[in-house]
Amino acid sequence: MACIVVVGTQWGDEGKGKVVDLLTNKADAVVRYQGGNNAGHTVMFGDKKFITHLIPSGILQKTTSILGNGVVIDPEELINEINGLKEMNISVDKYFYISDQAHLVMPWHKKFDLLREEQKGNKKIGTTGRGIGPAYEDKIRRSGIRIGDLLHKGDFKNKLEEIVDEKNQILNFSFKINDETFNAEKLFLEFEKYIEKLKPFICNTPDLINNLIDNNKNIIFEGAQGSFLDIDHGTYPYVTSSNTLSGGACTGSGIGPTRITDVLGIVKAYTTRVGSGPFPTELFDKYGMLLQSEGNEFGATTGRTRRCGWFDAVLVRNAVLINGITSIAVMKLDVLDKFKYIKIAIGYKLPNGKISGNIPSSLENVTPVYEEMPGWNCKTLGITDYEKLPLEMIAYLERISEIVGASVSIISTGPKRENSIFVKHENLL
Repeated sequence: MACIVVVGTQWGDEGKGKVVDLLTNKADAVVRYQGGNNAGHTVMFGDKKFITHLIPSGILQKTTSILGNGVVIDPEELINEINGLKEMNISVDKYFYISDQAHLVMPWHKKFDLLREEQKGNKKIGTTGRGIGPAYEDKIRRSGIRIGDLLHKGDFKNKLEEIVDEKNQILNFSFKINDETFNAEKLFLEFEKYIEKLKPFICNTPDLINNLIDNNKNIIFEGAQGSFLDIDHGTYPYVTSSNTLSGGACTGSGIGPTRITDVLGIVKAYTTRVGSGPFPTELFDKYGMLLQSEGNEFGATTGRTRRCGWFDAVLVRNAVLINGITSIAVMKLDVLDKFKYIKIAIGYKLPNGKISGNIPSSLENVTPVYEEMPGWNCKTLGITDYEKLPLEMIAYLERISEIVGASVSIISTGPKRENSIFVKHENLL
């Protein structure tokens, strides 16, 4: 039995979806434990490409796929995703489950998300506008709606009327909007249609997950965003609204920490970030543009261009520490094929002139201290034999492993499922 948490070690977009898909053939279940449809997992195999936003990518291999209580769900988007998978002959009927405790993303959440970003102007956080932050906000202030509430129509209607009245007052007084208010009756009828389609999937998922573990099943827990978008440990305030770290797998799915056997950290061979926020190793030159073009660095959910930079070992070393990472998967190495040299940030020069190997309380105004290594400057796309990798790539991998303090278990040399190398198999299902 193995319970592995797959966690991103940077600002997201590291390749978690591919790794989860890669491991799924040995897994009995995949559990998503936080986030909403503000992130996308891209999986490619053969000539096919799939992008999932809410449903765990394990569904592509007909593996039990669970949305835990820590996820916030936009029911319309979830139904669209289910229908999209069915159109590709991927049925979810026997394999998909939704926690009755998961909170809903309501129309006012999306509305307020966009309005607040507009108000902030140049100081905006850079959210996707999908209403994720406001949904978690209502959850924390104990005024959210959980998907299980929809099963009790009378109570749901009363609660909806009460909340809609409050949200319309916010529209009126905070945003000076009077002509685009929410209608409780209209929303009730709309959500009645949603619940009829989602009802077969709703259940007590903590019971389901713990029963699977008790029966020695292999389970993968996946988050939606990277470590440094974590609400507590990320580059606040440029973060998401939930706990993306491995510890979030416990609270977001209803298992105890002693159930987890391993934490696999997903590491992109360079660094990217979407949206606003500090990014010490960001490149604005031809090398940054080369990373962007070779890596096809555009968001799977929004299509936004990703900011690109050299590998930040300080960042990843901290991620290994705060997640308890036991090994790492290094992704998109082939993107570096055209580089004659490669840089690794091994420390930061702080505003006071001191050099630090640790992350300060703020990444604003720090300057990376680099170590330079030779590139391999040859094509590695699709190599699946470790012995055939260029010596310079192996040296790069070994140096990364040494600095961040975690061994390499998986190497990715391309976007497809088959473009992968297992360096070690123990503890990986």
